Amino acid sequence: MIAALELDGERAAVRDAVAAGCGGGWAALAELGALAAGADGESGACELVASCEALGAAAVAGPIVETVIALRLLPDAERAPIASGAARVAVGTPPLLPFAPEASVFIELDGGRAFRAEPRGAIHAVETLGGDAWGRVELVRGAELPGAPAALAAGRLACAALLAAAGRRALEAAAEHARTRKQFGRAIGEFQAVAHPLADAFVRIAAAEMLARAAAHHADQGAPEAEALAAAAWLSARRAALGAVRRAHQTFGAVGITLEGPVFPLTRRIRQWASLALDEPGAFALAAAHAGLGR
Repeated sequence: MIAALELDGERAAVRDAVAAGCGGGWAALAELGALAAGADGESGACELVASCEALGAAAVAGPIVETVIALRLLPDAERAPIASGAARVAVGTPPLLPFAPEASVFIELDGGRAFRAEPRGAIHAVETLGGDAWGRVELVRGAELPGAPAALAAGRLACAALLAAAGRRALEAAAEHARTRKQFGRAIGEFQAVAHPLADAFVRIAAAEMLARAAAHHADQGAPEAEALAAAAWLSARRAALGAVRRAHQTFGAVGITLEGPVFPLTRRIRQWASLALDEPGAFALAAAHAGLGR
């Protein structure tokens, strides 16, 4: 199990390759195979987590989680344009859907179920904190798509890795600021009121990061508890990453919440990922049942 908490050489190489391509845009990431990680028949959940750690640390915008889910729900013939970055997908629970204004494929989530869908009428763009293109839209529900639980588990796992990596980067920036910023002749990191909350936030992020990797390992092993662990990883990472946002902004003070500030690109992306509709009640039920809390 300990080995599952660290990326091996192969997965670390995947993460490094994706990290190197993060500046090239959506098409470049697709060409690297980052969008299809874990769904290409050649890689698995550990590769998915490694890719998403790189994407999260770089605060990459785009329908990452939605693509992960769609590639596990749609027939083979419909996956290629999405995996290549040529088509974008909107996945979620209406009326507010991420990336709806630029999507050509729509999937409606309803609890642990997924359905093909088509927009009814116009899609009204909505401004978001993260700057992503969300939209209000009424969907006409079509046929149910099989495999929703596994697809949703993969989406939660991807989101957990994105959140944990972005949270870590935000805390690293805050810790560096605390080391160099001085007040009363001392680095602010020497004050317990600054250092202790940062340390606590780091521990929570590290735990979420390791849980996501362990969940991916179990998924690749075909373990029956894999979906429950993915749910727990997502819940843990979302809470830890939102906590990292608060600690980072508190450490930086006013400059931390400016658009041009050192952590705002990361923290706005965290809030965007944390707001994705991935069936929170269902995730809690899965995680609780696995932990024996529902018995």
